[in-house]
Amino acid sequence: MEDLNSRIINRKIKVGVVGLGYVGLPLAVEFADKGIETLGIDLDVKKVEAVTKAANYIDDVDDEVFEKVVKAGKLKAENNYKGIGSCDAIFICVPTPFTANKEPDITYILDSAKEIAKGLRKKQIIVLRSTTFPNTTEGYVQPILEKSGMKAGKDFFLAFSPERIDPGNKKFKTSNIPTVVGGVNELSTDLAALVIKHSVDEIVKVSSPKVAEMEKLLENIFRSVNIALVNELAQLCDRMGGVNIWEVVDAASTKPFGFMPFYPGPGIGGHCILIDPYYLEWLAKAYDFQTNFISLAAEVNENMPFYVRNMVQRELSFKPVSFKKAKIVILGAAFKKDVDDTRHSPALKVMELLLQDGATNIVYNDPFVPRVHVDGKDFKSVPLTAKLLKDADCVLITTDHSSYDYEFVVRSSKLVVDARNATKKVKKGREKIVLLGDGK
Repeated sequence: MEDLNSRIINRKIKVGVVGLGYVGLPLAVEFADKGIETLGIDLDVKKVEAVTKAANYIDDVDDEVFEKVVKAGKLKAENNYKGIGSCDAIFICVPTPFTANKEPDITYILDSAKEIAKGLRKKQIIVLRSTTFPNTTEGYVQPILEKSGMKAGKDFFLAFSPERIDPGNKKFKTSNIPTVVGGVNELSTDLAALVIKHSVDEIVKVSSPKVAEMEKLLENIFRSVNIALVNELAQLCDRMGGVNIWEVVDAASTKPFGFMPFYPGPGIGGHCILIDPYYLEWLAKAYDFQTNFISLAAEVNENMPFYVRNMVQRELSFKPVSFKKAKIVILGAAFKKDVDDTRHSPALKVMELLLQDGATNIVYNDPFVPRVHVDGKDFKSVPLTAKLLKDADCVLITTDHSSYDYEFVVRSSKLVVDARNATKKVKKGREKIVLLGDGK
């Protein structure tokens, strides 16, 4: 084992990263940038070709660093698992969606584990990073790998280390976010941590994969619950009148302890915050336990696109145009500001609801998202011009991109429904703005 420790410390290992998306590619680049030979594996041929050509497709990855490690031969990519046996450490970074009935779908994890098992050899270190429910690592991945006849923690080493990527975050990247690691035994934890330390500044060891898996769910469910709280209060403020939830949150934020600000919006998106409550809810049922509080929060958040849809319909009912004929311009398709990620985007959900209710004249603009597919239809982002805004019966802000000139938007529009408080600094024309949770 000393030989393995020495090779890890001296960066004489080869790292494999399965899944080259928002989590896998930044991780692979971090290892490669430290001079470690890194192999990326993804069944998506387009991603593999992009890596081979050093054509970056993830905003959070630095273009220059990406090009440097590819040209230096430190990062290579394949669309098969043929080279997996040559890797000393393998990170599984594949998607974990849920089904139409909101049950966990860990198919990608299981498929990856089966492929890794075919080339599994002694002293390999396997680390699952995909967000999932407790007991995935030990209850699902470990049995698959142990079909080889080798034992986890003895012949090979197995751990769970959850990703903490925040797309678009300019301050916190893969390298400077503390990383939690929990192995099937102490040796697995130590070896996984030793490898991961090459890609991050700080390691937090926990006693088991289950703790690390639950910790990840807690992170995201914490946000889900608190976002639901302000979403519900925003609706109450709208009904009460005279109380603006955004002002309330800003005022509460002046307390230097015991409070953390969260803000309302048209719903939540991305991969984790929306999905994780349902992962935990599904798991809890196996123990005859109901996660009522957590499930209710998820329900509140999922209802927000419907609430915003109703806001648009209500405001258009005061205009001399029918809802079906009204021209609606949607600003923002990504699930959060300044990213191109549309996974579970509430903006697209609102758009879908408006279309399903009969709206026939909807267009959208998003500087990061050139095309979307909604309710069976393809849409292209249209140029944001004064004429577009002037001709619109309603402009709906669903994603508050920093690049938008909100004074221009309000000045050029007849009606602006703002679901993000993006227009908070606009002084002139506020009578045109209908703000989610403004108490009017």
